[in-house]
Amino acid sequence: MKIPAIKKLVENYNLHELIAAEEAIVDEQQPAIEVEGDDEGEQLTHILAAVWILNDMEDNGNEFKNSLREYTKKVRVSIS
Repeated sequence: MKIPAIKKLVENYNLHELIAAEEAIVDEQQPAIEVEGDDEGEQLTHILAAVWILNDMEDNGNEFKNSLREYTKKVRVSIS
């Protein structure tokens, strides 16, 4: 997971575009948007993070950095 790649997705694409990219990767197709990542798994991770962050920003009125912090907390808890 690379924070700059997630930030780029959040800043440049809307929820609809990100979900379409997610579906393309799951269907083993090339997404219509540029998604950074070493492989499809990392690309999917970046997309899912960006979707979560955009939803959090909209639902809770958070700024990117606060939503990103909440997302990374979630990830750390799920790994431990």
